[in-house]
Amino acid sequence: MAAALAAEKAGAVGIVCHLREDRRHIRDDDVRRLRDSVTTKLDLEMAATPDIIGVARRIRPELATLVPERRRELTTEGGLDVVKYARKIRSAVDRLHDRGIAVSLFVDPVREQIDASRETGADMIEIHTGEYADERDAARRRKLLAVVRRAAVYARSLGLGVNAGHGLNYVNIAPIARIAEIEEVSIGHAVIAKALEVGIEKAVREMLGLIRCAGG
Repeated sequence: MAAALAAEKAGAVGIVCHLREDRRHIRDDDVRRLRDSVTTKLDLEMAATPDIIGVARRIRPELATLVPERRRELTTEGGLDVVKYARKIRSAVDRLHDRGIAVSLFVDPVREQIDASRETGADMIEIHTGEYADERDAARRRKLLAVVRRAAVYARSLGLGVNAGHGLNYVNIAPIARIAEIEEVSIGHAVIAKALEVGIEKAVREMLGLIRCAGG
């Protein structure tokens, strides 16, 4: 809780938390406490399961980001298959919208997934940047960046809002921040790791400085 408030104080425009089905990261009460404390925007990352949807409907974050979830994974691996699970995701979007919650879908930068996201009625997508972030070859990384850029442009042309996230850090954020169509980025691990050295407020301010500088 203190870290979330310190991040807001440093200029973060929102706080992201991930309530997993097995509750191994946070529990329902943690989300409630964040809901009562966060003054910017609370983004609840979540699987589209009845249990978690019910929690979101009760707590009512400003934004729910639907992500795939496998119990054995350490962190989210890859984007939602919106094409395959369109009916289930559309139902989740409707139930969240019914409580006034905006919905984002975490998807790979693939046109078919973006088209399917729009058909579900989601408000926005969050482009999965993990492949770009993990790539060490400079030429290959530039190609992956171009893929992210094209996906962002295409999503905006369909009227979707565009966020991005996964694996972003102090080294690779600038090229992503230069993509005008991307409105927000979600960065957790890198900021918290940096905070162990310099504190949460300074870590957030340093990241915001890189984003603002890159965005011109």
